[in-house]
Amino acid sequence: MNLNMNSAESLVAQIQGFSGTVHDLAHLQSLLKQYDDLLHSDSTRSAALLSELDPAKHSLGYLYILEACTSTPIAKEQVSEIALSIARFIDACTSDQIRLAPDKFISVCKRFKDQIMLLEAPLRGVAPMLTALRKLQSSTEQLTTLHPDFLLLCLLAKCYKTGLSILEDDIYEVDQPRDFFLYCYYGGMICIGQKRFRKASELLHNVVTAPMSTINAIAIEAYKKYILVSLIHFGQFSTSFPKYTSSVAQRNLKNFSQPYLDLASSYSNGNISELESCAETNKEKFESDNNLGLVKQVVSSMYKRNIQRLTQTYLTLSLQDIANTVELSGPKEAEMHVLQMIQDGEIYATINQKDGMVRFLEDPEQYKTCRMIEHIDSSIQRIMTLSKKLGAVDELMSCDPAYLAKVGRERQRFDFDDFDSVPQKFNI
Repeated sequence: MNLNMNSAESLVAQIQGFSGTVHDLAHLQSLLKQYDDLLHSDSTRSAALLSELDPAKHSLGYLYILEACTSTPIAKEQVSEIALSIARFIDACTSDQIRLAPDKFISVCKRFKDQIMLLEAPLRGVAPMLTALRKLQSSTEQLTTLHPDFLLLCLLAKCYKTGLSILEDDIYEVDQPRDFFLYCYYGGMICIGQKRFRKASELLHNVVTAPMSTINAIAIEAYKKYILVSLIHFGQFSTSFPKYTSSVAQRNLKNFSQPYLDLASSYSNGNISELESCAETNKEKFESDNNLGLVKQVVSSMYKRNIQRLTQTYLTLSLQDIANTVELSGPKEAEMHVLQMIQDGEIYATINQKDGMVRFLEDPEQYKTCRMIEHIDSSIQRIMTLSKKLGAVDELMSCDPAYLAKVGRERQRFDFDDFDSVPQKFNI
């Protein structure tokens, strides 16, 4: 059955008439569901209806029609025009209306992302996708399925700072596990691009330790980057997993990451020659994983780490001595490293250009400036908010029938009637 002229006019009239109140929208949504198959069966005629609707006033109806129009394959020469139409709709639509049909909105936005990828113009998709996910969110604490797509576009367009704008949000609600894995993985890569290695480590750690029933490619790639980021930022990497890590991850991740673990082992020895040799031996593997750039940063960080160790032993040291100890080519290269580390706040020192001496200083931070007090206060407020959230979740779980049933079954397993067995069980 096709969408004839009468039914098309009737649909437009009903969309225009029932896009006002909440009650009207509920009625309109019911009607649109009945028209859905018709709209999909005649997408050409459906597309013509869009010109009679205002995407801001009639967002719900516009969305149903737009989703139907974009559900069929699109000719290559029309991709740019369709992408522009979707971008305009995303910008104009009303949040309250599109949230009534989130699956439709998500489908349209994902098709938009696919079209942008076909055009090889990821920058065109960054702003519309950010607008889309913000309109889809009920709060900034919700992780939508559009978050990973937005971060991917930011990565491809190298818009790292724009990607960081959503990574500052504290996420407490996750709809799909895969979205969480991709959000943290892409987010970690964006933080790496901005050299925010602490935040990158946190996000990649979340991927590695997240619950999983089977090993997945995202976790494997995240673990490799997690090793490298840990070496760069912390100067060390522990091969042991936290207790809350899934048994699947603990059993399998190391098997897929041996070259990276070898690099971490070489790094722990503090020998730059050994580290460079390990990096060269596994260069092909690192390159195929697109991690060679990070590996080079790991090697570079070894020089910094060794210079930092010198600050714990010496008050003054010549640039030549630093070069010899750290295995740099000469005083000039040593000076370059020291200056960069001073600029990045990694060490506190002054260089006497006349005699080529470096004087190492104590951390000048007294933790009493207005800026530092504001930072500490902000951190306290964030921790208090997190504590309240955890309390609310704990209370919710304690009332959940499924959780209580599971706990009841567990208790039955450890319900000991024979007290003589207790010392044997618990080795008291």
